[in-house]
Amino acid sequence: MQILIDADACPVKDETYKVAARYKIPVVVVSNSPIRIPRDPLISRKIVSDAFDAADDWIVENATPTTVVITADILLADRCLKLGATVLAPSGKPFTSSSIGSAIAMRAIMADLRAGGENLGGPPPFSNADRSRYLSSLDETLVRLIRMA
Repeated sequence: MQILIDADACPVKDETYKVAARYKIPVVVVSNSPIRIPRDPLISRKIVSDAFDAADDWIVENATPTTVVITADILLADRCLKLGATVLAPSGKPFTSSSIGSAIAMRAIMADLRAGGENLGGPPPFSNADRSRYLSSLDETLVRLIRMA
């Protein structure tokens, strides 16, 4: 079992380290540039090239049914779900095979609106409630996967 973090814009890296340490689960921080990580034998860093989707491609190549992927990237989530991985957004919301289709459709609609000149703003600011929900969701996910192993 392992946790792969799509790390370039991930706001919950420290929370992931904390929960993973409790269960002694390895964490790989995947990014296009160096990101500081704690000195811990269970935490490693994988720096990929700055090519388009290089981090996503590395994560997909290393995702398995016993992998938890942390990402806000809907298309990466879809690719990982197809491999049987468990995928969580930094907000704690799980991506599932039943929810990913509507998430992809909403992403496409929003992209079309932005391309048409609509100013939709961005996502809401990351909140303490999101952080708390993420901690709880990751903990529940790891407990479930450990029980299944």
